[in-house]
Amino acid sequence: MSTSERELIKSHKILKDNISNVKLTSSSERIFKLKKLKKNILSNRDNIKNALKKDFKKNESEVDLTEIFPVIQEINHTINNLRKWMKDKYVKTPLTLLGSKSYIKYEAKGLVLIITPWNFPVNLTFVSLVNAISAGNTVMIKPSEITDFTSKVIRKIVDETFNKNEVYTILGGSDIAEKVLKLKFNHILFIGSPTIGKIVMKAASKHLASVTLELGGKSPTIIDEKVDLKSTAKRIAWAKFINNGQVCIAPDYILINKKLKNEFLKLLIENIKKLYSENPKKSKNYCRVVNKKHFLRLNDLIDDAKKNKGKIHFGGKRDMDQLFIEPTILTDISEKSKIHNEEIFGPVLPIYDYKILDDAIDFINNKNKPLALYIFSKNIKNIHRIINETSSGGVCINHSTLHYSNYHLPFGGVNNSGSGRCHGIFGFKEFSNPKSIFKQLVKISPTDLIIPPYSRFKKKIINLMIKYF
Repeated sequence: MSTSERELIKSHKILKDNISNVKLTSSSERIFKLKKLKKNILSNRDNIKNALKKDFKKNESEVDLTEIFPVIQEINHTINNLRKWMKDKYVKTPLTLLGSKSYIKYEAKGLVLIITPWNFPVNLTFVSLVNAISAGNTVMIKPSEITDFTSKVIRKIVDETFNKNEVYTILGGSDIAEKVLKLKFNHILFIGSPTIGKIVMKAASKHLASVTLELGGKSPTIIDEKVDLKSTAKRIAWAKFINNGQVCIAPDYILINKKLKNEFLKLLIENIKKLYSENPKKSKNYCRVVNKKHFLRLNDLIDDAKKNKGKIHFGGKRDMDQLFIEPTILTDISEKSKIHNEEIFGPVLPIYDYKILDDAIDFINNKNKPLALYIFSKNIKNIHRIINETSSGGVCINHSTLHYSNYHLPFGGVNNSGSGRCHGIFGFKEFSNPKSIFKQLVKISPTDLIIPPYSRFKKKIINLMIKYF
């Protein structure tokens, strides 16, 4: 059931009116909320699994690994460190400000809007919520209407955990999203496509709200000549086709040294079969495209690639009634193909080859900056060169997607792939205002010696300051 406009405006006012109370909560009070959230997520574990099975046939073990575990891990890490994060951070005092002290106080931004997607609805919604709660904000959540069953479970968990003047969940499609974006928030977090990200950023600008955008993009994988090809193929097969390829940091395309291409393709196919059997359609481990709209989009990408003389090297079977697309490998991709430029977000993997590393680096740099970049190589010089000569939100070396799982790392994009960072202390800071505080401790300040009227003596002091300080 979609949230009415009247309910939306009412809940927004309730959250806004309670900002000052939530902002002043202690670390103990915030930790209590996080512990309660953890308890209610775990008690709804079966509900989450059932909902995701209904939404796109996601395997229950995959739900545990990719939806529930990351949230519990984020909560535990935050609980263990929040008191330390919330403490005032004292900074050094320059000699010219002798007799004073300065520190940074992290205060809540205020009322936060969190808009999350359908591909990892539990993971992305609650990790974002944990970051916002740890910083002491009131929060309005808008989960995706596409995974409707899961969105209802998310609302159930939120209602069981928080008062309605602390966190509130609204349900509905693009109509309710348009209405909520007209309201005033202090900060907006949006996870989704660059196209919608621009709309969110424009809406936020009307109120000068700060934004966090996680937008995905075409995340490349470079396979160097000096590499362990067996483990590379295994890790790429797993990272690409988990969640049916519907992952913002999934390897979008492969750039492989031409000498290794044929052997890699053979190993990649072997590993796909190990993961999802000879018949993925019957595999309980292989979920589905989320809806007909996305199925048709992916279907069009494959057909367009074929029309432009691309080849289906493996897979390619499709069944719209079951929203099934077989793990598919494409080769000989034309620059005219849509898949050459558009983010895939599905179980289709284009393979490109290169002769020299310069060509692979140029290929990446001629596209928008990706959310993630993957390097498989034993050549330290080449690894450093790729890192230094490309730009991306994050990098994995000799593995894929796992940087998201390390809550000690900031996660986010750059330019077209997003802005801002989340996870751990980076998420706490993202939802906080680092307030600068200066305190004069003694009666006389060095600045008293350089205020007008400016005498010859004061000019000498100023000159000494410029020269030595």
